[in-house]
Amino acid sequence: MRLFALLLSFLAAPLAAAPSFTFDNIDGGQISLDDFRGQPVLVVNTASRCGFTPQYDGLQALYDANKDKGLVVLTVPSGDFRQELATNDEVADFCAVNFDLTLPMTTITHVKGADAHPFYKWLKDTEGFEPAWNFNKVLLDPEGTPVATWGSATKPQSAPITKAIAPYLK
Repeated sequence: MRLFALLLSFLAAPLAAAPSFTFDNIDGGQISLDDFRGQPVLVVNTASRCGFTPQYDGLQALYDANKDKGLVVLTVPSGDFRQELATNDEVADFCAVNFDLTLPMTTITHVKGADAHPFYKWLKDTEGFEPAWNFNKVLLDPEGTPVATWGSATKPQSAPITKAIAPYLK
């Protein structure tokens, strides 16, 4: 009977929340994923000199269409694939001038390897996901748990992404 009670208490315990992660904001300050709890978050590693860079337009359009419903699109510029500009100021200016981005954006951040940001190390350790190239996408549910990943070729406004996001929108 005690074993049954112990098992029941274990099953009734709430699942552990996803860890807290903080990024440096390209505009200064910090971006904490905790600030987005209760909202779906699409995290995308980006680069300014990549063949997929035009996806910035789709990311902004996806955000604009769904931000009032709770969606956050977080862009994470990275030079890990040698296609990012040299400085955070250059990246911010490039994105403002060429794409008029209003998305939250981190500073240039490592997304793979030994120097990867803790968020990306966690993704690799828990989900087996490591960006294979620029513009890989990870959807976090409102609790911060990864629920889907996509490669570079999946466009931000494609059906696989919009269908995965839809259940989490207000």
